[in-house]
Amino acid sequence: MIETRTVRLRKRAAVMPRVKDVAAALLSGAVAAYPTETSYALGAAAFSKKGVDRIFRLKKRDPSKPLSFMVSDMDMITEVVSSLPPAFSVLTAEFWPGPLTLILPAAAGLPERLLGPGRTIALRIPPLAWLRSLVREMSEPLTATSANLSGGRGVVDPVEVKALFGGQVDLLIDGGPAPGGPPSTIVDLSGDRPRILREGSIPAARIKKVLRELT
Repeated sequence: MIETRTVRLRKRAAVMPRVKDVAAALLSGAVAAYPTETSYALGAAAFSKKGVDRIFRLKKRDPSKPLSFMVSDMDMITEVVSSLPPAFSVLTAEFWPGPLTLILPAAAGLPERLLGPGRTIALRIPPLAWLRSLVREMSEPLTATSANLSGGRGVVDPVEVKALFGGQVDLLIDGGPAPGGPPSTIVDLSGDRPRILREGSIPAARIKKVLRELT
């Protein structure tokens, strides 16, 4: 067991308290539970093998199932992807920042533990300003996997998060109850044509409408 420290987050905060300290802890291998625009997530710095490995153990997640990541801005995306397909610009213009995860060709040299099939990486820019500020302070992506045991439902209450992972995660960023609702919609842009892998907060019909405008 470890001591789980709580960082209180004000509603509609643009920058989280102690952002530099939290970023430094994550970069050194810490794991944080934090609220997103839907539910709570478990966060580790993408390039911290220690942190990412802990995420898999905490969730009892199959190591063959890749994680998704939060990024702060387009500059960070260009550092971790090898190319941006045509559909990328129309989808991101419509839905980012927001609950849309895009699977993209990964840049050369990224650790295998971050990659999905065909050397891909799953990314999104969150709509919460404080969360973007944290990722920007880290200067690397943050894992965005749900704060639950693998296969379980999403958790929206920080009290429940603490019951599940208290004494196992280093930090609980407590922003009060998360809004809930479906997780992010996932669209694979790594192949010849876009594929909706999971319908979530953004309906598949809206994704298809925007993609039709590309043709």
